[in-house]
Amino acid sequence: MHWLDLSVLILYAGLLIGFGFYRSKESGKDPEEYLLAGRKLSLPGFVATLVATWYGGILGIGENTYAYGLQTWFILGFPYYVFAVLYAFFIAGRINKIRCISLPDQFHKRFGKTAGIISAIYILVLASPAPYILSIGILLQFTTGLSLAFSLIIAVGLSLSYIWLGGFKAVVRTDLLQFGFMFVGFILLLIFSMKSAGTFSEAANHLPETHLTLTGGASFQYILVWFFIALWTFVDPGFYQRCAAAKSPKTAQTGILISVGFWFIFDILTISTGLYAKALLSPGDPLFAYPRLGAMVLPPLAYGIFITGLLSTIMSTIDSLGLISAITFGRDIIWRIQTPANSDQKPWTNASNGLVRKGLVVTALIALGLAFSIPSVVKLWYVLGSIIVPGLVLPFFLSFSAKKLSGPDIVMMMVLPVLVSVIWTISGNILDSYPLNLEPFYPGILTSGLIYGLKVTRGKRN
Repeated sequence: MHWLDLSVLILYAGLLIGFGFYRSKESGKDPEEYLLAGRKLSLPGFVATLVATWYGGILGIGENTYAYGLQTWFILGFPYYVFAVLYAFFIAGRINKIRCISLPDQFHKRFGKTAGIISAIYILVLASPAPYILSIGILLQFTTGLSLAFSLIIAVGLSLSYIWLGGFKAVVRTDLLQFGFMFVGFILLLIFSMKSAGTFSEAANHLPETHLTLTGGASFQYILVWFFIALWTFVDPGFYQRCAAAKSPKTAQTGILISVGFWFIFDILTISTGLYAKALLSPGDPLFAYPRLGAMVLPPLAYGIFITGLLSTIMSTIDSLGLISAITFGRDIIWRIQTPANSDQKPWTNASNGLVRKGLVVTALIALGLAFSIPSVVKLWYVLGSIIVPGLVLPFFLSFSAKKLSGPDIVMMMVLPVLVSVIWTISGNILDSYPLNLEPFYPGILTSGLIYGLKVTRGKRN
């Protein structure tokens, strides 16, 4: 790596630590300061942290675009815009008004202790930073020549250290920095790719025909299931945390709508450069499409800025999910188990933040342990979304309902769909095809709907 590129990386690490630790001790004065930045998150901070956090699987985006072209935008971009807009208009403001700390906290208050803990276990799985830690470890190994193990330790140590003191406020400050780097990095990559391969029309002549279609040659059912998996948006703990932390319902709503615009712009950058990678690069591992393209077309300094942009995109997700996982493990699981059903008997205090910090250590250790065995990020999104989302999305909507639903009914609605999806997934792996040729998401969400329908019908009869 050229010394100019290395200098940019060192500068980035220094700025990240500086931003992360700046006035971090102030976050210890109040529990909500540490967990939600005092519920004073401004519009610029809201947008920067939500946009930056959303793209942690950037290597997976490059991998899928290199392999399937425009399909990546159609399955991993467009449906999420739709559901994010719906989230903004119908959910964001209500979350801000409810004044819960987390999504499992809302489940606990609405449906009871058991439902809250089960939802926390699901969120812990969904929010694991393991695949993103692996991504950054692989990226550092590719660009610097460091061992994968050492790269993983650097990623975990750098991203989680400032959270220890600063909590969510530190996450927001660093995401503001990383927001800038990720956009600048990909703008540079697109400009120099166009200099090397010409206009997009010229580059398209070197692409397979399927790369320029929205399906990428995949089946209708496969494409459709990704639209359902995008329901993940409604139970995404990052969305919930930022809406809860926003200084007003208006900030939460407007922040999401503006974020969708930035996502669209960033998707143009990432999809375009992914297609240029396919057109320009010789056959190789699709996972390294972006760093290989950068090494090919970018001069020194620009390459360092781009690699820093890639690191920023991933790091911003690791620190956000690391904090969410720590809160989920420390507060929503351990503290809830230790606390009587009437939480007023043992309120959450500043001293209780120690459980979140313990959760941060556990999160780091688990993520490091899992990182070596995590498959493609895109595949991981698919599997987790197909299994976990069916058990969360309908109960989440019902948590805003005025209808009285018993804890046992909700628990059944959460557990059985996940079990069905797991069985469906295992059966598909054993038989080399899913039963009835249905993707696991469909029987899972159908089970959730049937349980709710039976409950409503039984209630009317009674």
